[in-house]
Amino acid sequence: MFNRLQTHLSTATNRRRLNLAVLVIPATVWLFFFFVLPLFMVLLYSVLERGTYGGIHWQFTLSNYQRLFNPIYWGVLGRSLWLALFTTVACLLVGYPLAFFIASRPPQWRNTLLLLVIIPFWTNFLVRIYAWIIILRQEGVINVLLSSLHLINQPLDLLFNSFAVTVGLVYGYLPFMILPLYATLERFDFSLLDAAQDLGANDLKTFVRIVLPLTLRGIVAGSLLVFIPAVGEFITPDILGGAKTLMMGNLVQNQFLGARHWPFGSVLSIVMIVIVLIPILIYFRVADEKLKAN
Repeated sequence: MFNRLQTHLSTATNRRRLNLAVLVIPATVWLFFFFVLPLFMVLLYSVLERGTYGGIHWQFTLSNYQRLFNPIYWGVLGRSLWLALFTTVACLLVGYPLAFFIASRPPQWRNTLLLLVIIPFWTNFLVRIYAWIIILRQEGVINVLLSSLHLINQPLDLLFNSFAVTVGLVYGYLPFMILPLYATLERFDFSLLDAAQDLGANDLKTFVRIVLPLTLRGIVAGSLLVFIPAVGEFITPDILGGAKTLMMGNLVQNQFLGARHWPFGSVLSIVMIVIVLIPILIYFRVADEKLKAN
């Protein structure tokens, strides 16, 4: 009887392991071919020489990494980090009140308001970015409106500069900030606000001591979802910034497609990967410490 029970348990364990392997193997194969292998190729290309007519030459060198010390590339990197950080803060300042407003509405209104936030995703991203050219150009909507109101004497230079790039980035990534914040605020107990006011706390103290700590996960998640893609953005700077606003994504694109310097393009890609990994590692480190503290 005992041997039969042991055999049954062993069979059930093997079946569970087989089912787990069936579920894990496809994801593992996918990650290997579309993440691990491309990352290995980028690392390999970064230590090879550029071919005569582009591509790579199978000769080991570290000169590609030495080019990073050129101040030009550090300037592009600094501009990318600044624009990404500014975009994240702007999306947070705009998205938090909007997410709070949606979460505090009656349930029958929430889906409608969320639909309005998601509707821009139904249109191609390039079409939405090109629409900003019509809005920001000298004969665009803003300048025509300001001129008709006699607020300006000549058109404002709103296009092909850092301002236009920032507007495009904030517009493009604002939903990525709103949705995680809404997911956090939806579970928030709004009766805590009434309790805080009954105890004499004003709106600022209530927000700082109650609302902000309880929604911190949503803030961090939304900030990561905005900051990470904004650092590597190249479409928005290319269209709205012209040649005046160069970001790391544009630099990588130019190295691979324009200059055909694949090794140095790989080095720049590695730099971007490291930059992206830093906030992610900090987030997991802080989250792990909080779990241990609890």
